[in-house]
Amino acid sequence: MVARQEVSAWRPRIAGVVEVFHAHFTEHAYPMHVHEAWTLLIVDDGAVRYDLNRHERGTPHDTVSLLPPQVPHNGSPATPQGFRKRVLYLDLSQLDESFIGPAVDGPDLVDPLLRRRVGQLHTALASRGDELEAESRLALIGERLRGHLRPRLAAGPPAPDRRVAGSMRELLDERLLHGVSLAEAAKLVHAHPTHLVRAFSSAFGIAPHQYLMARRVDRARRLFLDGQSPGEVAAATGFYDQSHLTRHFKRLVGITPGRYARMATALGR
Repeated sequence: MVARQEVSAWRPRIAGVVEVFHAHFTEHAYPMHVHEAWTLLIVDDGAVRYDLNRHERGTPHDTVSLLPPQVPHNGSPATPQGFRKRVLYLDLSQLDESFIGPAVDGPDLVDPLLRRRVGQLHTALASRGDELEAESRLALIGERLRGHLRPRLAAGPPAPDRRVAGSMRELLDERLLHGVSLAEAAKLVHAHPTHLVRAFSSAFGIAPHQYLMARRVDRARRLFLDGQSPGEVAAATGFYDQSHLTRHFKRLVGITPGRYARMATALGR
């Protein structure tokens, strides 16, 4: 097998995420090293074995690995085909130093829901214009990680916080064009970011970022019916660019904005 090294890395515009790192290695082995940030790791193909605090660990299917800052670890392929991984490096605003000890004791979390959410966050971080979605997904991931590291007695689901949910919906309606970050929304609504996302989702059956994009697409449809072009509509509805509009429009409407606009023009004659 030919040795393969494919790497991509970037710093997203999301508070709390220091770096996004994707890699495909067939033979590369990491020596012992440390990071200043938390390492949140999922493996999409193959497996990784690593040593952490003198204990051998691994990344089987559906595992999310959380390696704490300043704790030495290494890493090497555990399968002949190597491994393909996606990593988020998170700063201490997401998990403070009190969680380091529990993470050392149990860094590999078998949690399919958490793994799916981490994958969804990677997708959101790769798309400019989806910052609110990324911030919301990061908040829920942080909450679930803290739940794993500090399990508490199970309790019934809390009743929806209608005040917070209603205030958030009003804010999203007001900021339809320019958007709002989760941190700013939390300050304006006077609620913790994670509670804000949960309250909104529980009350309305849709996440804040999904609501915002649905409202924008709905407005875009009306502008297309008025005869505006995709480029004009993208700028008028708060999308980052035309490709950002296209991705969300096709997901919600089932066809591209260009085709929708042409159909609207033809049928309106």
